[in-house]
Amino acid sequence: MKNWMLFGITAIIVFLLAMLAYTIMDRKTEARFAYQPKVKLEGIEPRDSVWGLNYPRQHQSYQKTADTTFSSLYNTSGKRDVLEENPEMVILWAGYGFSKDYNHPRGHAYAVEDIRQTLRTGAPMEAGEGPMPSTCWTCKSPDVPRLMSEVGVTEYYSKKFSDLGSEVINPIGCADCHNPETMNLTITRPALIEAFEAMGKDVNQASHQEMRSLVCAQCHVEYYFDKSIPGKEDAQYLTFPWKDGMDVASVEKYYDNIDFADWVHPLSKARMIKAQHPDYELYSLGVHAKRGVSCADCHMPYKSEGGQKFTDHHIGSPLSNVENSCFVCHREKESDLVTDVYERQRIIKAGTSKLQRLIAMAHIEAAKAWELGASETDMENILQGIRHAQWRWDYSVASHGAAFHAPLETSSIVTSATGIIQDTRIELARLLASMGYNQKVDMPDFADKDALQAYIGLDIAEEKAAKETFLDQVVPEWLKEGKARQEKKEVTTVSSR
Repeated sequence: MKNWMLFGITAIIVFLLAMLAYTIMDRKTEARFAYQPKVKLEGIEPRDSVWGLNYPRQHQSYQKTADTTFSSLYNTSGKRDVLEENPEMVILWAGYGFSKDYNHPRGHAYAVEDIRQTLRTGAPMEAGEGPMPSTCWTCKSPDVPRLMSEVGVTEYYSKKFSDLGSEVINPIGCADCHNPETMNLTITRPALIEAFEAMGKDVNQASHQEMRSLVCAQCHVEYYFDKSIPGKEDAQYLTFPWKDGMDVASVEKYYDNIDFADWVHPLSKARMIKAQHPDYELYSLGVHAKRGVSCADCHMPYKSEGGQKFTDHHIGSPLSNVENSCFVCHREKESDLVTDVYERQRIIKAGTSKLQRLIAMAHIEAAKAWELGASETDMENILQGIRHAQWRWDYSVASHGAAFHAPLETSSIVTSATGIIQDTRIELARLLASMGYNQKVDMPDFADKDALQAYIGLDIAEEKAAKETFLDQVVPEWLKEGKARQEKKEVTTVSSR
């Protein structure tokens, strides 16, 4: 009896081992044939649908960037009106496109659609019209490196936004980050390469782990359009202001040294800088970067499917995927991790909310000083204070992940900006008093976005009507022409062996 039991147990073990071996062999066989190329990727292929024939898992996961259901304490993957939530921003950005329209960013799948729809890009009915240069397309589509290759980088930067409407039809995708021949990560935007050169570095020396952040840094950065490069005066050349450093003070100094301004504020007359989205810069100053964690580790974690380990291209907030994004390193409960993130965000949000109100008031108080006859000499330090305070505020809020990426640095930026604007308003009060104005300056209703847009002279109804006409009449023609052009490009099938 004992021998029969031993025989039975042995048989079961042998059976289980055989099943394990079979499963391993099956998975290895699946892995061997998982990425057999079906088509040849030739040149800069901007269509993700073509790449997806060779890399279906990555493509399918990338398509999920169209999902707009995620929502956290302050952020969302949906299209939520930031100006409605923070009306003071209308005053801060008066005279600049962001005072018209500013929404929470949706996923990469909407990159082209959203830039067409925003009021900031105007309603150009003909090529060559509109307020924006072609440079505004740069981070929206793999059609951009294709165009740069075809017409030249400077020539691309020298056009208008409306000139390229039929050329830029594919949203951010595979060709933005991958070499089609090797699938290695690659830099496709010259601005990043040029920024490294300006710092005396060679981006080609970056490790694979560093590249998993640098491909993101092609776009998730602070930048400006340089219109003064010798021999390229007709171009609005995309440039990263990193020559003297990537921290907020170094970039501020860079802009001051070249006397750069994105626009002149119509109320205060201050020469303003609009921070874009300095995500990479602030991430670089945080603890995760110091520990060697890349952007992709958290925003594109590895996942397994059918025995295959691959990078999840559903690019989004780590809070929507804590198990894969955070638990690789952290052992806390999910609720504790999320609570820690929200606590940092609450603290910084409280600071930036107070700060933006103070800056808005300073713009209006400066306008009163001009009205009463202040001289340029009287206003010089005041305008510098407004410029620097708003730049630092913008640097901390334009990067949506700042409160998580580098909470200490971001808190320091907000604190310094608050000190600057408080000193500036004291100087303004003294100036107003010296001109006989010893009372509070009348302020608009800072809780009403519509009232504030009217206060600065915007006719949003007219802007929206023009945009609707543009979307109805121009964009369909852009798409029709662009798709017809793409259909002429044949896809070469790879013969199976």
